[in-house]
This record gives sequence, C-alpha cells and structure tokens, in this order.
Amino acid sequence: MTPNEHVDAVAAETHRFATAVRSADPATPVPTCPDWTLADLLRHAGSVQRWFTVLLRQRIQTPPTSRDVDLKLPERAEDYPAWLTEAGAEAAATFAETDLDAPMWAWGADQHARFWVRRMLFETLVHRVDAELALGLGPEIDPDLAADGVAEFLTNLPHATLFAPHTAKLRAADRTLRFTRTDGDGDWLIHLRPDGFGLAPADATATTADADADATVSATAADLLLLLYGRTDRSAPGITASGDEDLLDLWFTNSAF
Repeated sequence: MTPNEHVDAVAAETHRFATAVRSADPATPVPTCPDWTLADLLRHAGSVQRWFTVLLRQRIQTPPTSRDVDLKLPERAEDYPAWLTEAGAEAAATFAETDLDAPMWAWGADQHARFWVRRMLFETLVHRVDAELALGLGPEIDPDLAADGVAEFLTNLPHATLFAPHTAKLRAADRTLRFTRTDGDGDWLIHLRPDGFGLAPADATATTADADADATVSATAADLLLLLYGRTDRSAPGITASGDEDLLDLWFTNSAF
C-alpha cells in the first residue's frame, strides 16, 4: 500500500471505530484488552492519534523528550466517540500539509513521516476490532490491508524493545519462523539469531518460499494480523501452526506489541 492509501485508511478506520461505539455504554468491558473498558480504549486510541499528529506537525528529527500533549479530552466518556472523530480530522489535516516522504525520526525501521501514518492506521484498526469484539460484532478487515499490517508489524517489531521488552528474548541459534497468507500473496520469514531477530527481505523470502522453515503459521491475512497482535491464538479455527513447538511458544510468549 502507498502512503496516500494509508492516509485514506486512517480516515476510514477512525470513522468505523467511532460509529461502532457511538451509542455503546462506555463502561463495557473490552475482553481483548484486559481491565479496559470502551472508555479506556477510546481514550487510548484518541490520545495516540493526537500524539502522532503532534510529532508530524513538529517534523521531529530526534526522539522526543516529552509526551505532553493537549488531548482536549471531554469530561464525559459519552463524548469520547465524537472526540475520536475530531482527532481523526486533525490527523487528516496534518497529513494533507505534510510531505510524507520527508525524513523524520521514528522508532521503527522507516525513518520518514509516512511511518507515523502507517503506525496510526494499524493502532486504530486493531482497536476498532477490539471495540467491535467487545460489542459482539463481527469485525471485518480488508485482506490486502491486513497483509500490509502483517508486514508493518513484523518489520517494526525488532525495533520495539523499549515498550515491548520481552522481544529481547526472541533469540535462537539460527531458527526460522514463517507466516504464510492463505487468501492471497503473502509470505514472511523471520530469522531468529543469537543476537536478535528480523524479517527477511522480500526478495530473500521469495527465493526461499519452497524451503522448510523450523515452524510455520498459515492463515488468512486478517487472522494472521489478529494473531500477531494477540487478539486470537494459534489454536483458533482457520489457523494452522506446524513445526517446532518450542519456537512457536518462544515467539508468541515474547512478541506482544
């Protein structure tokens, strides 16, 4: 997907999120985010959007020293859906006036402004799914968008140690873990080494597509995305996991984002 497609998808996901919760009880528990209610979920999602928007406006070139942001948080939780919509509108306005290919500090692999748009997209999408699951709705995710989310997650996870400290345990003596999409093109090969782990380049993955990995997980793009984010597990219907069980346990125990 292109950065402009990510921009459009942020707007669409924000709208879907706000629409889903507009008439819901803010005190509704969110099972996929233990100890959170819908109010907590909305407050988090809107805060992240505003924080990323501030970073984009400032075109930061070094890690920020403060996360103080005027959240404009309403007093009543019932007003949070409209507040999230406003956050999305502010983000869209900032995207429109930003060169998304401009160099910019980011905690992930892509040191450009576009990193923050793509990261905002999948933060919003996954929490939209959380909200819909909490409300007993059947979440739908566009397959190609989900595949882009899988790639984004696996590309950036090696850089996420600061806020996902257990990823430092993703070490092994040259083991491989493959994630394969069953509803279209998509194959991601993770190498775990004694000094770390990382996603193999797309061309390298293509040349080893027929090679056996030490463990393999196969599912639709949407199921892979939700699995990687811990919203489902590898025993769920439609997900096939095979190979080294210890390696699978190592990954899913320590890859929480």
